[in-house]
Amino acid sequence: MITKLSHVSVFVLDQDSAHDFYVNKLGFKVHTDAPMGPGMRWLTVTPPGQPELEITLMAITDGMMFTKETAEQMRNLVKAGTFGFGVFECKDIYATYEELKAKGVEFKKAPKKEFYGLEALFKDDSGNWFSLGQKE
Repeated sequence: MITKLSHVSVFVLDQDSAHDFYVNKLGFKVHTDAPMGPGMRWLTVTPPGQPELEITLMAITDGMMFTKETAEQMRNLVKAGTFGFGVFECKDIYATYEELKAKGVEFKKAPKKEFYGLEALFKDDSGNWFSLGQKE
């Protein structure tokens, strides 16, 4: 029986830039930052209130996972904002929205009441979008 999810990957265009975004703008903590062979890096971050979930900031590179053509297609899809990866929760969406905006986070949608709670949408530095939610 599966008991939990421990890792999830977010494809990023540049791991150094993603590190800066997730740590310095979103306030996540680095869990692992280690070389994984020539030109490869295993970089995971965790939300402050959920340290058991590691988000792997996975570079889109030619090689193990992608052919050169597939890597280029993936980079273009990420840049275009094709992927929405998940929902991050907060206790005060309005305060969090203002804090993240002040740090330069780009929002696609300001906080708004929806049938499922309060929600805002933002993009990371690669173009991936996420929902920021507050349960009512």
